[in-house]
Amino acid sequence: MIDLLIAVLTLIVGIILIIYSSIKAVKHSAILAVALGISPLIIGVTLVSIGTDISEIFNSLVSCALGHADIDVGDSVGSDLTQLTLIFGILPLVFGMFYIHRKDIIILGACEILSLVLIFTIIEKSYITRIDGILMVGCLGIYIWLIYNANKESILHRVEMIEKIETPKSKKYHLFLAILGFGGVTISAFMIVQSVIVISSVLKIHEYIVSFFIVAVGTSLPELAVDINALRLGHHQIAIGDIVGSCIVDSTLSVGIGHVVFNQNPNQITAALAIPTVLYTLIASFIVFITIAVRRKIDKKAGILFISIYFMSYLFLFTFWMGI
Repeated sequence: MIDLLIAVLTLIVGIILIIYSSIKAVKHSAILAVALGISPLIIGVTLVSIGTDISEIFNSLVSCALGHADIDVGDSVGSDLTQLTLIFGILPLVFGMFYIHRKDIIILGACEILSLVLIFTIIEKSYITRIDGILMVGCLGIYIWLIYNANKESILHRVEMIEKIETPKSKKYHLFLAILGFGGVTISAFMIVQSVIVISSVLKIHEYIVSFFIVAVGTSLPELAVDINALRLGHHQIAIGDIVGSCIVDSTLSVGIGHVVFNQNPNQITAALAIPTVLYTLIASFIVFITIAVRRKIDKKAGILFISIYFMSYLFLFTFWMGI
């Protein structure tokens, strides 16, 4: 019982630390990049665009390094579902209705669905090789061009914010804080993975399930914070771009990077658990994107629908797994 309590507390502290550390790491890395004369556009398209996904990326690296690839896939796919349904659903309930450009959501949605299809074809064989990881990470490069053209408002806004950054401190100062930030992310990712292993062992619940339903919610909180701030300032397209863009990063870079770096032998995946979650997330994505594309807006009705889809996953997936 004590081991479980310690593991739960470690998980909570790890999630809080990884959120704080990732924000600091991205902020000071961006400031340092500006000071070094790197183009704000490059910073906006790369570093800042994936900033809210650093938690999932480092979880992938740590879990694969420790030989627990199920935690990597569970967290990344679970973050996809959480962001597209739960977070998408919360926003209109808090801020009211906002309109969406149909072309943008179709392009972004197509990229997200294709990335989920790729994950499904890979996990079907119950393992992920380094080549699979390279393929997933490489696909992000293809999607970035499409994302940029469909989501210029979000990216250009980030570029404008970066261009306004002043660097009153020395480069060494920001380098030091960026290193501390990434160090904090690494430590907290290790804490999260280890706590999931203990919780899974004590409660006899598979670590994939713990990662999909619990860790994924925690690592999705940075997206919620960014989107709330964007909507509060009236930047609707930025909020949408961040949610779907983060999902695309989760479905490519976040899943694949750990297998590229730590994969001497193919990393085993529990396909019986992973396949239904990916299929459910894929179906949920279709419903979300079609709903938005047809209605060209997100209102309270859509919000309730999306949140319902998220909580239905508990009933559907647990029922499915009990029948295996």
